[in-house]
Amino acid sequence: MKEKCGLFAAYSQKGSDVVPNVVMGLRALQHRGQEAWGLAIPNAKPFKRRGLVTDNLEESLPAVDSMPSRVAIGHVRYSTAGGTSLRLAQPLQIDRKFSIAHNGTICELDSLTKKISEDFTLPTNCGDTMAAGYRLLQLLQANNWDWYHSIEALAKELIGAYCFLVIDNEGKIYAFRDPKGFRPLCIGWHQRSKSYLIASESCAFGVMGAELVRDVSPGEIVCLSRSGMETKIFQRRERSAHCAFEYTYFAHPSSVIDGISVYESRKRLGMKLADLYKDVKGDVVIPVPDSARPAAMGFSERSGIPLAEGLMKDRYGRRGGLRSFIQPKIKDRVEINHWVLPVRVAVEGKNVIVIDDSIVRGTSSKTIIKTLRDAGAKSVNMFVTFPPVTSPCKAGIDFPTHKELIAYRASGKHADIKRVNELVGKEIGADSFGYNDVKSLSAGIGLDEKRLCLSCHTGDYSVLKIG
Repeated sequence: MKEKCGLFAAYSQKGSDVVPNVVMGLRALQHRGQEAWGLAIPNAKPFKRRGLVTDNLEESLPAVDSMPSRVAIGHVRYSTAGGTSLRLAQPLQIDRKFSIAHNGTICELDSLTKKISEDFTLPTNCGDTMAAGYRLLQLLQANNWDWYHSIEALAKELIGAYCFLVIDNEGKIYAFRDPKGFRPLCIGWHQRSKSYLIASESCAFGVMGAELVRDVSPGEIVCLSRSGMETKIFQRRERSAHCAFEYTYFAHPSSVIDGISVYESRKRLGMKLADLYKDVKGDVVIPVPDSARPAAMGFSERSGIPLAEGLMKDRYGRRGGLRSFIQPKIKDRVEINHWVLPVRVAVEGKNVIVIDDSIVRGTSSKTIIKTLRDAGAKSVNMFVTFPPVTSPCKAGIDFPTHKELIAYRASGKHADIKRVNELVGKEIGADSFGYNDVKSLSAGIGLDEKRLCLSCHTGDYSVLKIG
């Protein structure tokens, strides 16, 4: 089971009820997972619901109000396998000793589950979060409940990308991030409630008037308790491997990840696209809503071609506000794309340049191009900020097989980018088409390519310790 989700935790030093803030933080992280959400407090069964945080609030709020606590953790779920069963929603309670929530993917679970089976019977198709939780419990029991030593021992056994939140029955929170820093995790401070906060992204702090303190360093454990915040480095990184997809698509544009503004990086990526494809002529630049808007602004500024809102999402229907890429079923992705509506006056009779953040399966791109042609566009030219995705992601994003990937289907794994552009453009029906290259991606994000995970583009999983 692979997950790429959102985490939020709060600990009030003055004893304020933080559960409402955790719910608010999860709402701000909803873009990271839309299938289910949950929260956990000490000595209690986790509370979980399907769908969005805002769904069925009349049912959820009384239950949430009945569990006040100065300490809590929460999770929004985006699965790439295992379905949408509420049983799989997080946080998960581990043998009534603690609850755990996870963002990322742990690979090669067989060796982990074999060790666990010596003491516990895990359910069939056990997910990576549950396996990590029970292995941590084993290590805690073996190490006289020394959390730091046990987390360090667990990290040595884990292969993959991960950020974890754990809340124990004493009311302590432990947060830790893998030594490569694949997934983002940061620390905040909420002055009104005197609370330390932990979140997948800094955008969750702003909604409640909290401040970003810093990122959790790769290979760092953070403990929140009545004593305040303690930290320990459990493993020095050899090199970072931050997920480039976070900067181009997944993260919220208002977030700052490892010191880099997501909004500014996306805008620079649009400028890099304009430099790469400066010979393409157009009358108007339009973004695919909503995550590609900063990149389209950058393309427009650099190229001098005016920017327009040629596509709009239906903001009044529930489906229209969701993100098609992270829906688990094809029919859901298609349904959402049908509610991306053209602004005819902006595109009719014009040579349109469409900017998107990425193309993975090609479902959305085909629909968007047809929509623009039906609205009277003279030509439709599409450019994307992320290089060709030709290999499955093994670090927690939902493109697990080669056959799903349009770039691989069209051209294979190692084709020249000009050839990939030609073949993918033909398949989606664009008049011209172009991907960003790795050099421009790295420059746009503001990180050397050696500090990025690009395995979905290169097919090289060595940074994950996978052959």
